Amino acid sequence: MAKPGKKKKVLFVLEIVVLLLFIGGLYVYGQISSRLDKIQQPELKRETIPVNPEAPKMTGYKTYVLFGIDTRGEGSNLSAQNSDTMIIVSVNNDTGEVRMASVYRDTFLDIGNGTYTKANAAYAYGGPEQAIAMLNTNLDLDISDYATADFSALAEVVDDLGGLDIPLSYAEIVHMNNYCQETSKLTGKSYTPVEKPEPEPEDLEAIVDTYHLNGVQVTSYCRIRYTASLDMGRTERQRKVLGMLFDKAKIAGLTSIFKIMDDVFPMVQTSLSKQDILGLIPTVIGYNFSDSTGFPAKYKFSNIKGSIIVPTDLASNVTELHKFLYNDQDYTPSSEVLEKSNKILEIVGGEGKLDEAATSTTQDDTTNTDDNTFVWSGNSSSTDNSYYDNNSGSTDYDNGGGNDYDYGGGSDYDNGGGSDYDNGGGSDYDNGGDSDYDNGGGSDYDNDSGSDYDNGGGDDGGFSDGAAESGNDDNEE
Repeated sequence: MAKPGKKKKVLFVLEIVVLLLFIGGLYVYGQISSRLDKIQQPELKRETIPVNPEAPKMTGYKTYVLFGIDTRGEGSNLSAQNSDTMIIVSVNNDTGEVRMASVYRDTFLDIGNGTYTKANAAYAYGGPEQAIAMLNTNLDLDISDYATADFSALAEVVDDLGGLDIPLSYAEIVHMNNYCQETSKLTGKSYTPVEKPEPEPEDLEAIVDTYHLNGVQVTSYCRIRYTASLDMGRTERQRKVLGMLFDKAKIAGLTSIFKIMDDVFPMVQTSLSKQDILGLIPTVIGYNFSDSTGFPAKYKFSNIKGSIIVPTDLASNVTELHKFLYNDQDYTPSSEVLEKSNKILEIVGGEGKLDEAATSTTQDDTTNTDDNTFVWSGNSSSTDNSYYDNNSGSTDYDNGGGNDYDYGGGSDYDNGGGSDYDNGGGSDYDNGGDSDYDNGGGSDYDNDSGSDYDNGGGDDGGFSDGAAESGNDDNEE
């Protein structure tokens, strides 16, 4: 039997430990709370954000959207920049499962008031309110909160966490190095170009090695969309990086976390209140990224003017999206979604007018929509299938002479609804040596007369010859 004096000593020690933990918790809470004041929190006019009345209410879930904006368009007469990254985040509060779905920037949707154009334009026209409204009304969602960041924020997070180890193909190395030149200027951060392996591999899309990348390089990697997978590959890279950062942040020390907050929070804009964010912190630790996908899962390309991604059809794509985000096997598209689905096909002239692949990899790269982007408005003309563009000049790509990429009559990207990640037995991410893309037994690049890549050290452009003819540049988003 323990002596009374010994019991008192044990209790005293436990009280001290509890007190220290409490003080430590208060310290951490205070440190986080003070740093949250650095986040931009403009008022979100939720009353202006519609939700389709027939859209399902998913109990146990919370849905957010992450916007990545192109900051190169300052001075534009539009209210904001394009949201060239749009990631819908579904959080299952019961299981802690987090799923992500990227909306491809060039997806042809109703961005508001019966105006159909690329989805990324909604943010430029009406800020986060219009972008969220577009997602809600086209996809039967109920999003009310968002966060927005730009190139610099991602670069800071990566550097503060010590960089990331990412498998790269030869094509990705070339494009990333080219993008790094502009990213470095935008962020004010330095980098060392990744040395291209020699000799140049026959399959330019196959993974050649894993490289430790800093913030400039990872950000540039996330911007690549001139590989065979186009924007579909770009968004997959973004989701992969977000998952890797999330996993790394969960095991990082407080010093690193506080530094991230100091460096990044001033670059972030969100509708979440300070109390909302503080309430999320304890639960986020136990959450995990389980899966991700891109939207639309089934699509074709319209090359009426530029290259746009057309969901075929919108209703069935939205059905698959709800199955993915919410495991909703009984979802039925609302009448609003069905109406938009029919309208999209009507505007482009029916599915028979669409192509299996983009006519050119040189897509609309300018920051805002006052360019050659295809825009349709029901108010622009009384006739059906009418459209207008914001510049009556020539198209934004060169159809003459051919294409640097060989698509062989179909998309090289697998749109078959599978996971981007290999969840078997360990990491959620498959960093193995195989490419995620089916290259059909050979290179997707036309290497006649040499490499399509400009290996010169001083040129900002990503390609020689063929790309120069169409105005393609890796330093365009």
